[in-house]
Amino acid sequence: MYYRFVPHWPYYSPYAESEWLSWRSAALSDGINRLPEQRLSFVLVHGSWADAHFWDGVAAVLRSQGHTVHAPEYAGHGTDPTKNVTHAMITKSVVDYITKLNLRDIVLVGHSFGGTVIQKVAEQIPDRIKRLVFWDAFVLKDGGSLVDELPPQTREGFEQLRAGSKDDTILLPFPLFRDLFVNLATLEEAKRFYTGVKPEPAKPLFEKLDLKVFYTLPTPKSYVYFYQDNVLPQGEGFGWNPHMSSRLGVFRLIVGDGDHFTYTRTKPAVVAQKLYEAGRD
Repeated sequence: MYYRFVPHWPYYSPYAESEWLSWRSAALSDGINRLPEQRLSFVLVHGSWADAHFWDGVAAVLRSQGHTVHAPEYAGHGTDPTKNVTHAMITKSVVDYITKLNLRDIVLVGHSFGGTVIQKVAEQIPDRIKRLVFWDAFVLKDGGSLVDELPPQTREGFEQLRAGSKDDTILLPFPLFRDLFVNLATLEEAKRFYTGVKPEPAKPLFEKLDLKVFYTLPTPKSYVYFYQDNVLPQGEGFGWNPHMSSRLGVFRLIVGDGDHFTYTRTKPAVVAQKLYEAGRD
């Protein structure tokens, strides 16, 4: 089994403990005490070069507003030492978590690579999902892989990093992480965030996914797009919105300022509000 329960309070990670007070301060300054119109049940699925701690600050804000929040860990990440994992194993981790807790009527959120995960999870347990929310997330075509969506230069770099590893993983060099993932962070913040970055299992990024069932699902969908997210170039056949988002057919679009990673640490209330806007009725 590849699932674990994430407690409803802050717990140790390379960055969570030292940043909890700043998260709470940022959340309070953004006015998180206002009550939402609707209480939702969120399941938050992180992306590559992250683990379930990625959501700590955002989850705390959502819970303070009365929402139920779960952040499952998946195969090859967190405390799991095994890096030889497949996309199917990762999907199973999230499906097992949801079914083990008998979660229903959920807003299933996927960030970045997590978008590909919630595509496959939705195929297996559509009756448990109220709405799918993709936050600057990959929406793959049927038969496509994540690396198919990368510019040629980025894909070539990933292939070289993969070939140079001893365990079929990809570790982002700091300059790449700094400019693409945390471009709004200060240098000091970027260095601190980078201490939590671990080698990513490469195989799931290169796997071709059968998504025929996904594209028949009537499940409501939303896309959250942050304008300063620089992981993918905008235009020229790449990018988050409208390149990825338009594949969802009819969907709700929520936009805001932010990059790929920083605001989950420095402005979690901003991220939480956008996820709520994307998930509510």
